[in-house]
Order: sequence, then structure tokens, then C-alpha cells
Amino acid sequence: MVGKNATPKQMEEVRKLLGLDKPYYIQYLVFVKNALHGDFGKSYTNDLPVFTLIIERAPATIELATFAMFIATVFGISLGVIVSLNRASVLSRFVMAGSLLGISLPTFLIGLLLILVFSVILQALPVFGRGDVTQIGFWRTGLLTFNGIKHLILPAFTLGMYEMALIVRLTRAEVSEVLEEDYIRTAWAKGLPSRIVIFKHALRNSLIPVVTMIGLGLGELIAFATITETIFQWPGMCRLFLSSIYGNDYPVIVAYIVLMAFVILFINLTVDVFYTVLNPKIQYD
Repeated sequence: MVGKNATPKQMEEVRKLLGLDKPYYIQYLVFVKNALHGDFGKSYTNDLPVFTLIIERAPATIELATFAMFIATVFGISLGVIVSLNRASVLSRFVMAGSLLGISLPTFLIGLLLILVFSVILQALPVFGRGDVTQIGFWRTGLLTFNGIKHLILPAFTLGMYEMALIVRLTRAEVSEVLEEDYIRTAWAKGLPSRIVIFKHALRNSLIPVVTMIGLGLGELIAFATITETIFQWPGMCRLFLSSIYGNDYPVIVAYIVLMAFVILFINLTVDVFYTVLNPKIQYD
């Protein structure tokens, strides 16, 4: 903060200004007191309130993670159901091989391959940045402009590919197991339409572990989209977190970790509540 050529006196003045000259337990108590009031201090490198910096970057990361999980959920569950119904078909084997590839390939390699195909060769999608955004209150969204959506496609697919592969495999395993249950055979014997048997009885009873994975995955995507945001120069919280690590900006690092802990906790609680929608037999006292 004071530069490489600062004198010991200047360094000591800054330490006193930041409260770093006090014992560690005093520093911790002061931090907890301020954090309970929403004050996580100021960034060492930007000289701005930490909470303000994170909130400014939050919409970009939340939109990216949510869209990525939406893609992973829609394609993952759909392909998982198709594979479970036609386990011996060529399409099923192709999908399962693709899901294994999606789990095995690292995120940065998937991102680079998508950039090579869709940006360099086909020149259909932009490589980096968030594109045009619209301000709605404190929220800056790119979902209301065509250019913003185009910028979102590649990073969203890159981020959601791993989760999609997991959802495909889990959905296939759960639906395949449920299809062997007696009540499913009874439903077929009654002559119920295929869509009722598959989607109302089989899929709905298979979704609890899938929803659990979706909830956990969404929290991970919001908190740890660092590689994707770096590759595509996405102006989100994770990229801010990474630059804070490189710059030893400890207030931003601590505030980010605390905030992500609450985000993941909130998502898990939401998933627990959603269980009662999927299965009314589940009740919480």
C-alpha cells in the first residue's frame, strides 16, 4: 500500500491506520464486530469498501452460474431419461461416453476447445467480456441484450459441462432403478400413457438425489467459477477473488469466503425445502 520505497515510519503509520498493530485476538474481535454490521473493511489495492466491490461483481457471476446450471439441468435430466429408457441403443452409448469425457476433461481445456471451434473457426460467438449490459437498480444484467446473451453462451457451457455430465449419469442410474419397481410395472399394466409413467411416477421419484446434486453444484459454480471467468475475462466475483489472492488483498479474500459460505448454506436450505414439493411424505418438524 505504501510502495516498495516506503520508510519504516510510513509502514508503521499505515499499520496503525489499519489496526494491524494490535494483538491478533483484538483484530479478530474488531473484524467480527464490523462484519456483523456488514462492514468488511476496505480493499488494500482498490481503497474501496470490500462489500461494494463484491456486490458490483456479483450479478455477473450469479447470471453465469445460474445459466450454466440451467443448461446442465435441462440437458442432463433429458439425456439421462433418454439413456435410461434405451440403455442398449447407440445413442445411449454415445451419450454415456460423452458424459465420461465431460467428467474427465479439465474446465480450461473445454473452454479453449469451445473458443477454437465457435470463435476462431466458425466466428459465431465472442471470446471474452460480458458484452452489453442493462442497469436495473443495483443489478447489471446482460440477459436483456442479444449481445450480452451471445457473450454468455460459451462461458456458461464451459462452466456447466462437468455438472451436466454428472447429472446425466446420476439421472440414468436413478431412473433405471425406479423403472424396475413394482409400482412402475403396475402403472404400465394399467395402461397409463408413457408420459405419465415416465415423468409423473418414475422421474419425479428419482429427482431427490438429482436435486441435491443440482443444489450443491450451483453453490460450487457460484463460488468457484475462477477458471472459467479467467479464460473468458468475465468480470465476476471469482476473478476478483483470484486477483485479490495475487495481490494479497486479505479483506477481499476473507469477505468473499464468508459470503460464499452463506450463499452455499442458503442454497442447501432451499434444496431441503424443495424436497417437500417432490415428495409430500417428507416433512420437517
